[in-house]
Amino acid sequence: MAIDLKKSLDAYQAKRGVFRIVEIPAMRYLMIDGAGDPNSAPEYSHAVTALFSLAYTLKFASKKQLGIDTVVMPLEGQWHAPDMESFTTHRDKSAWFWTLMIMVPDHVTDEMFAAAVDAVAKKKDASPSLPSVRFETLDEGLCVQTLHVGSYDDEAPVLADLHDRFIPEQGLAMRGLHHEIYLSDARRVEPARLRTILRQPVSRVG
Repeated sequence: MAIDLKKSLDAYQAKRGVFRIVEIPAMRYLMIDGAGDPNSAPEYSHAVTALFSLAYTLKFASKKQLGIDTVVMPLEGQWHAPDMESFTTHRDKSAWFWTLMIMVPDHVTDEMFAAAVDAVAKKKDASPSLPSVRFETLDEGLCVQTLHVGSYDDEAPVLADLHDRFIPEQGLAMRGLHHEIYLSDARRVEPARLRTILRQPVSRVG
């Protein structure tokens, strides 16, 4: 059986209707930056293809070379915009900037990543975004997260409650970038059943 890190890492645990304060450890990710509406920007779909191509190549290399088989982790995204109300009020997706990511296990090395990029680049259907993927550590530290069930467009009230009520009530302040973890495959799951972890890095005030 392949190891499913979503089930064992506390960073991937969240409940609907519950804001939980959690310390997120430093983890390694495949990452790529972009901008624009994720529903229509070709750059977004190219980025997703590049990330999953590399993630699966690393999965098979890990199993073959190290005897370690792990489930490919879900797509994640960090989001920001010049006007943060574009997330909670206007939902102007064309103004969004994003970093898409897939977490990879600690045993994956820089050498394995470089070899995976070379292998994927040789394929006829390689994504044009492949050269833009990087392999980096993200250390978010103290965060608040919850599970949202439903359409991505219905996240706004949850985020408003998180930003305007819960975080100030807990003596916290927002920092860093809004982070989403897509536990469901939007191509196969109806919008009302989509499961997404919403995460906001925070710092303690005072």
